[in-house]
Amino acid sequence: MCKPLILWHLDALEQVPEINEIIIVVGYMKEKIISLVNSLSLKKKIRFVEQEDELGTGHAVKTALEKIGVTSEPTLITYSDLFLGKWDLYFTLTSSGESAIVGVPVPDPTNYGVLYLKDNNQLEKIVEKPSKPSSNLINAGIYVIRPNEISKYIDTPPSPRGEIEFTDAINRAVSEGGLSIAVKTIDKESWIDIGLPWNLLEANKLALDKFLKDILGSNSKECPACIEGPAYIGDKTTIKPGTYIEGPAYIGENAKIGPNTRIRPYTVICNNTRIGFSVEIKSSLIMEHAKISHFAYVGDSIICDHVNLGAGTMIANLRFDDKPVKSLIRGKMISSGRRKFGSVIGSYAKTGVNVSILPGVKIGCYSWIYPGVIVAQDVPSHSFYKVLIKPYITPIKNEEGDEDHENAD
Repeated sequence: MCKPLILWHLDALEQVPEINEIIIVVGYMKEKIISLVNSLSLKKKIRFVEQEDELGTGHAVKTALEKIGVTSEPTLITYSDLFLGKWDLYFTLTSSGESAIVGVPVPDPTNYGVLYLKDNNQLEKIVEKPSKPSSNLINAGIYVIRPNEISKYIDTPPSPRGEIEFTDAINRAVSEGGLSIAVKTIDKESWIDIGLPWNLLEANKLALDKFLKDILGSNSKECPACIEGPAYIGDKTTIKPGTYIEGPAYIGENAKIGPNTRIRPYTVICNNTRIGFSVEIKSSLIMEHAKISHFAYVGDSIICDHVNLGAGTMIANLRFDDKPVKSLIRGKMISSGRRKFGSVIGSYAKTGVNVSILPGVKIGCYSWIYPGVIVAQDVPSHSFYKVLIKPYITPIKNEEGDEDHENAD
């Protein structure tokens, strides 16, 4: 919990003896990724390859092969926006030495690449986002491939969305080159594709269920408080009187919680946060240095680093009509499939007192929300959201009909 997704991958890859070197393809925000990884004390050799033009997964693999060369050794290729409930999958895949692709059964495969299998559980083909799939087994984005068996098929025409797809290269290698790729199936509960905001909440829930240890930090300060269920409380964190923590929950280091605060299950609160008096937080991710002032409510939301929520800020997580919450994604209203989903608030944003934020709303980085307003639409980054209301003041007449408002003796 409370660590970048890429570190979960690196921690798992560090445990695989068959892996000698880790290649990370970088592009957007490459400086931050390189700086983060270089700050770690990793046992494996790390090499960064820059994908200057982000033209798809196939182009990313091609760029890496051009830099590191084509080898005949089995190579693990994984998408970095995945979260796993069983990270030893990397060890299992590489130890066999055979070419493989991981499949996951999902309820609605139409938004993914669907895997079609031969009778011997070998891959026949991958069909991207079919309207009427005959299988619910999708591509999980994890492969073991010998690069020399795939390199000559990597130059494929762009897909309809204008990208060079690695799955197209896989299809050509199977159909034209006769490549045998075993399909390894894992359960849906052990795999999350983090492509949408609410997927982060799902990943944190999975992490809390699978990896949380019921440990208190050695230097944490506990005043009279109730802790029920598994909870981690980091070093130098202060829990003030009257606070009620319902696990599974994770609270990082040097945080201050309470007094009289309620932390509900599946909440992750990262380092150096301040959660004030009579605040309630439910199933949310609160990132580093965030401040949530007194009498606030945060439900099923993602609060990024250095956000400051003013007193009385209410983040609603349930639609008035009780239907699944929708959110605007790339210009389209997309259903989250969740009955409860709150808001995503970007870094350094802040709200005034008594702000109400409706379900599914996103607020960009560095934006300010004026006190007392109801936020019913997305707010772009670096914006000031203000609703002007003209006040009306009229005199109140007394029983005699005059307008004398002097106090009685």
